[in-house]
Amino acid sequence: MKKLFSDVKIKSLELKNRIVMAPMCMVASDDEGYAKDWHEIHYASRAIGGTGLIILEATAVESRGRIKNGDLGIWDDSHIEGLSKIVKSSKSLGAKVSIQLGHAGRKCEVKSERIIAPSPIAFDNSYSTPKEMTKDDIKTVIDSFKEGAERAEKAGFDAIEIHGAHGYLINEFLSPLTNKRKDEYGGNPQNRARFLKEIIRTIKTVWPEDKPIILRISGEEYVNDGNHPEDLVHIINLVKNEGIDIIDVSSGAVVPANIDVYPGYQVPFAETIKKGTGLPVIAGGLITEPEMAEEILKNNRADFIFLGRELLRNPYWPLEAANKLDQDIEWPHSYRRAKI
Repeated sequence: MKKLFSDVKIKSLELKNRIVMAPMCMVASDDEGYAKDWHEIHYASRAIGGTGLIILEATAVESRGRIKNGDLGIWDDSHIEGLSKIVKSSKSLGAKVSIQLGHAGRKCEVKSERIIAPSPIAFDNSYSTPKEMTKDDIKTVIDSFKEGAERAEKAGFDAIEIHGAHGYLINEFLSPLTNKRKDEYGGNPQNRARFLKEIIRTIKTVWPEDKPIILRISGEEYVNDGNHPEDLVHIINLVKNEGIDIIDVSSGAVVPANIDVYPGYQVPFAETIKKGTGLPVIAGGLITEPEMAEEILKNNRADFIFLGRELLRNPYWPLEAANKLDQDIEWPHSYRRAKI
């Protein structure tokens, strides 16, 4: 059995393979953040195609935490019903389902919202300058993550992912490029990690102990004074004992930067973080070929492979990958005539 198609269990999460659908904003909701039939079909098609773990797109824990109008929301109990339909359909088709809980911070593009951030620094000239968060603002957002986790549990998700990457609110606290605070939430790495640590801690009061918590991070910020993989190792080691089970390693988008991208360009960051923290990692970045995914896993460079654009292009990539790697896996009953 190829490693890509080997099963794995982390806490109660049992996956049939190591293929993860990366969380990607679809901007297919309405102005109130409700899941639509479109979302159910979108995610179910990847479940039919053989993806082991589907991570729903960034889902805002506050209305002002949306990246754009059209993002999913989980800031109100009325969001639970639509999200639960996505979970039920995708799980019935063989996938396990996680949800990414996020807050856009200074990168909120919803014009009707008052944007907030650890420090009053705009992302670039096209963005508004955010309001610097007060202690009350910080507590409110932390409570919103807790309430989002409660709703995720009620909707039936198998895991949750905390969005600490791509220059959104948690990442803004973690990065010295965006956090210029002089209080206990800014300055040294311990202080910059405090906001994340408190979010994890409060989520753990409502999230079942047997269900994993994933943390997504930007493993490289591509600016000299920003965080680099070794810095993220230190930060993760500061917070992991609060209850982090898996690290999802992406990169960039904290500040404008020139990034040299190529297939697997983020994998070395995942390797460093895996080695330095001892936690399982999800690696990815323009990976399109199953042979490359298998090499990464076989050489213990990562524990899972995330696919983003490739699963948008081809929802059935896992089934085709199994054929290419000569793996005899279970196909959906209605599709078996296509099995090679």
